[in-house]
Amino acid sequence: MNKLLTILFILSLSINPLFGQKNEQLRIEPPFWWTDMKNDTLQLMIYGTDISKATPSLKYPGVTLLGTSTLESSNYLFVDLLVSDEASPGKIKLSFKSGKKTISYNYELKERSGEKNRIQGFSSSDLIYLIMPDRFANGDPKNDNLDDMIQKVDRTGGYTRHGGDLKGISDHLDYMKDLGVTAMWINPVLENNMPEASYHGYAITNLYKVDPRFGSNEDYVQLIAKSHDNGIKIIMDMVHNHIGLNHWWMKDLPSKDWVHQFEQFTKSNYHLATVSDPHASEKDKMLMEKGWFDTSMPDLNQSNSYVGNYLIQNTLWWIEYAGIDGIRMDTYPYPNADFMAKWSKIVMETYPSFNIVGEVWIHSAAMESFWLDKTSQRYDYTSGLPSVTDFPINEAMLSGVNEPAEWNKGLGKLYHTLAEDFLYKDPNRNVIFLDNHDMTRTYTSYGEDLNKFKQGITLLMTLRGIPQLYYGTEILMTGDGAQHSEVRKDFPGGWAEDNRNAFTKEGRTTQENEAFEYVKALANWRKNNSALMAGKLTHFIPEEDTYVYFRHTDNKSVMVVLNTGKETRKLNIERFAERLNGFSKGRDVVTGKIYENLKDIEVEVNASLVLELSK
Repeated sequence: MNKLLTILFILSLSINPLFGQKNEQLRIEPPFWWTDMKNDTLQLMIYGTDISKATPSLKYPGVTLLGTSTLESSNYLFVDLLVSDEASPGKIKLSFKSGKKTISYNYELKERSGEKNRIQGFSSSDLIYLIMPDRFANGDPKNDNLDDMIQKVDRTGGYTRHGGDLKGISDHLDYMKDLGVTAMWINPVLENNMPEASYHGYAITNLYKVDPRFGSNEDYVQLIAKSHDNGIKIIMDMVHNHIGLNHWWMKDLPSKDWVHQFEQFTKSNYHLATVSDPHASEKDKMLMEKGWFDTSMPDLNQSNSYVGNYLIQNTLWWIEYAGIDGIRMDTYPYPNADFMAKWSKIVMETYPSFNIVGEVWIHSAAMESFWLDKTSQRYDYTSGLPSVTDFPINEAMLSGVNEPAEWNKGLGKLYHTLAEDFLYKDPNRNVIFLDNHDMTRTYTSYGEDLNKFKQGITLLMTLRGIPQLYYGTEILMTGDGAQHSEVRKDFPGGWAEDNRNAFTKEGRTTQENEAFEYVKALANWRKNNSALMAGKLTHFIPEEDTYVYFRHTDNKSVMVVLNTGKETRKLNIERFAERLNGFSKGRDVVTGKIYENLKDIEVEVNASLVLELSK
């Protein structure tokens, strides 16, 4: 037997005492629920020794026990409840009888929050700031090393825990607000009690608990409330494809098919294209969906209806409990596609103002569009997913600045990638970005050239879509994506012992401040400009390494110019007459310079210009 599976088999033999023992305890998930939810059915997972042999009962007005189910492990019981409109908040006394022994559990139904600024969604009016909490700021050193958490803090290691936490984020909301951020995507904050490399958060060991090294569930709720008070939304990073090997399920799986298992360790082929490929072999599709992402990340079987129900309810629980505004779903195409469509549909029907962005790391706009709601034409498949991470535009923005303009390179590649927007129902809902926690940092990608960096930021802030900025990009943090440790460095100043504090102007270099101020100027201007938030995009074929496009509504217009060539360019303004429509003046939104006559526009080498037009 494979060594990994042998370990899992041995772990599965250990169970917790319940019936016939003192201090009997049950584990019930979800840990509590609410009245007046859109879906009135609830499936409880009950865990305890031989609980499947018990008969449950309850008496509570408006709540009906619909039935129970058991799987292969005798230590699980699934209880289906109907929570009708007549049910009031309170505690339901659940009784479990086995022989002469009865165990009771008070299960709470809560009243839903009526706060107005909860669950807002996110859109192209927002600027998303991506944070890896372990590497951003350490606000509470007391939670760095905890007895029941395996991995301890060691800032000298690239793949160790460094001690950043939720309080560290909360302490710097003023920094983000000043920068112009209106939404935060925080890498997973749930418990990752793994022996190594658990800092990133993607090997979850408890889907209902914030990792105590980041803080508590209550701390997470307080961070969200404080962020909302500061005009910043919260996007929760979720993972439905896999869990961490130390998840408590793995000691005693409810059923063998709870996770995908093979005779020996089998990894995914990571080929997302197989899902939409009409010519793909069944084996390739199977390996894509069922292979493990990593040896430490068991692959969940969403086709198992109990797994599916669990994941759906877990999602709804976090939305309702914490008041998050959106979800970034990790590795979106890797789970069962039909399940993900069902999940997206239920979430969006339950919370119509919500938003979800799926991570679809693929290099084709056509295959990206397959995963978006109502864009798939070839197959009878509707994903229900509102937004994707736009990797084709990411590649085009990097190429557009770095490479000489040709039809399929440089600005030509950017033009032609945008020309494929007909594939999307609404390309303005795509999340666009220059880098993230898995990729080479922006300043490194642009050869540590500040002018090219500014051009990239110009594209990010003015193209269609929802812009996302990775923490530290605004202060020119560097790192090669070939090593995750290089692109996940600590934000300087996030720790009391740091020798400088880049959260302040005084703690940044002259060049870092120039980059920061450039990002800040465009970000704060953008969030008050309807042409950028919801306007149309009209672009002109690049000529002589110069690219001109407009963002516009009926009464607002913004003109953007990029010159990636080796000579200063004076624009032939007559070429753009169809979009000027009476506009004759322009204001440089970064410098404030006024162009009284648009015919006088010159763009220097490796420079960009953003003009707010007026008549």
